[in-house]
Amino acid sequence: MPDHLHLVVEGKTEAADCLEFVRLFKQVTAFEWKKVHGARLWQGSFHDHILRTTETTQEVVRYLLENPVRAGLVEDPWEYEWSGSYVYGRQELFEWTFGVSPGQL
Repeated sequence: MPDHLHLVVEGKTEAADCLEFVRLFKQVTAFEWKKVHGARLWQGSFHDHILRTTETTQEVVRYLLENPVRAGLVEDPWEYEWSGSYVYGRQELFEWTFGVSPGQL
């Protein structure tokens, strides 16, 4: 989305700390952004959403990947170039999420 960011983050250990992750993520990216653009990147707070027992990660990822379609930015989620993953290749992410190859949605 042009004015905000969605992340799906999963803690891998009992000591995982989502608040610390967000703090460090914002700190590092804001520092690099300011060096290049000379402007602030992030607002002071953020909104989080912990998956409920009735939600699956796949459902949440699908909802997020479909956001640019709902916003009228693209007609197909695959067309939104800023969607991706640091864990999965882009094609693998879309195939896992939608059950079909990109372009077949």
